[in-house]
Amino acid sequence: MRKAAPLLLSLSLSIAAPCLAEDGIHWAYDGHGGPDHWADLSKDFAMCGMGRNQSPVDLVAPVQAELGAIEFDYPLETSDIVNNGHTVQVNIAPGSSIKVGGRSYLLKQVHFHTPSENRIDGKSFAAEAHFVHADADGNLAVVAVLFDDGASSPALTALDPQLPDRAGKRLPLQAASAIAALLPAEREHYEYSGSLTTPPCSEGVRWLVMKQTMTMSAGQRETLARLMNGPNNRPVQPLNARLVLN
Repeated sequence: MRKAAPLLLSLSLSIAAPCLAEDGIHWAYDGHGGPDHWADLSKDFAMCGMGRNQSPVDLVAPVQAELGAIEFDYPLETSDIVNNGHTVQVNIAPGSSIKVGGRSYLLKQVHFHTPSENRIDGKSFAAEAHFVHADADGNLAVVAVLFDDGASSPALTALDPQLPDRAGKRLPLQAASAIAALLPAEREHYEYSGSLTTPPCSEGVRWLVMKQTMTMSAGQRETLARLMNGPNNRPVQPLNARLVLN
């Protein structure tokens, strides 16, 4: 999929500065700039309205496919953590990767949504972490970890003192090991073909949603929501003809 290089560019533009797209167009999670209007804000966002393989989705009726295990290699040299106005994002220095289905993807960044974007059998979760990867051709793979309300997350506890408290604030991250601790011990996952969950909603993204959920406390969930000034999740999109692989 050689057209994936522009997709990687779209990723860097849409995730690194989600309040303003590459042409300076403002979008949001509510109001006139919200998800229902993304496709109307710019011709570059047309896929948000016309795409047939959009994310997030409700993971229902999975098809048995004997998926290979995800091999994680996460030395995790972080560069910084930034509050970009719509998410808290940890930028990862080169060197961490996954291998799945014989293909390697480098970890680029990790960011958060609250409440969750993807659902399982109709259930929404307290939050969701996205580990965003790209292969050598720019094809994207996102490992999604879902969080239930429950016991405090030690990883989030370690990150908490370093969370940027206002939009535009960027800090060096000292607790790099905490990022890997966001992953569940069990590595079984669902897989489907989807898109970026932010404008321009580019498709061709490989989604790997971990089956085992993690937990966070109500206080940790409220902290993430406060930093984002409210919910930062796109509503679920139709599966259409896609299969959820198990």
